Amino acid sequence: MTEKKEPDIPATGGLLQGVGVLVTRPGHQADALCRMIEAEGGRAVRFPVLEIRGPADETGLLNAIRNLESYHWAIFISVNANNRGMQRVLAGRSWPDSVRIAVIGRRSAREAELLGCPADLVPEQRFDSEGLLALPEMQAVQGQRIAIFRGNGGRELLAEQLRARGAEVDYVETYRRVCPSHNNVGDLLRRWQAGEIQITLVNSAESLSNLEAMLGQDGQQLLQSTPLVVVSERMLSLARKAGFVQRPVLAANATDTAVFQALCNWRKQRIEGG
Repeated sequence: MTEKKEPDIPATGGLLQGVGVLVTRPGHQADALCRMIEAEGGRAVRFPVLEIRGPADETGLLNAIRNLESYHWAIFISVNANNRGMQRVLAGRSWPDSVRIAVIGRRSAREAELLGCPADLVPEQRFDSEGLLALPEMQAVQGQRIAIFRGNGGRELLAEQLRARGAEVDYVETYRRVCPSHNNVGDLLRRWQAGEIQITLVNSAESLSNLEAMLGQDGQQLLQSTPLVVVSERMLSLARKAGFVQRPVLAANATDTAVFQALCNWRKQRIEGG
């Protein structure tokens, strides 16, 4: 398999010097972004708020793999769904030419291409269920069978809308998201109180909810007064409802490159604004 590589980001002369960035991504997905932050002089503080595990029951996944030809579309709802689901398919069989692939974001599209199964459909602007549903190909799905590869739980909007348009939709659970147990929450709070964290990166509503629960009441006050970088428009309203003082910084998408660029843009604005 081809080695994964993010596009290069031009160095900006230590723009993040002295900036502590709380990175909440799962441990196996945080390395590249942390290296970008540190190369720019920042301090990446790793604190995973999600852990990715295999599904509790693989029956549905195995059935979907075995009967993949019966579907018109396979939708991979996230990078984890793409990696775990598609890799599991390809470990046992080739991808059927008749089954078209749809993904939510550019990062998932890149992962699919690296696996040798380029996506047939990717939103160009809004990288969420709404963005996918707005595409013409997802309008005319009457009588089609669609498999949605995803983690446990999550939003029902995509399946509900596709069913309302006449499609038969099956969920295929490819992984579970669990809240990890940390024994260093106290250390994190001490560092935060000491002024070592200037901004937080959060990828999803579930990540934000887990982080709030793990930090407790005192930690939530620190979190709400700290700038936040999010990767979807839906997170803007969720952050507002959660009591964040400042409007979150919105990254263009969930890729390392986009999140890093949003972080640098925030820092530039802070410097220019004095």
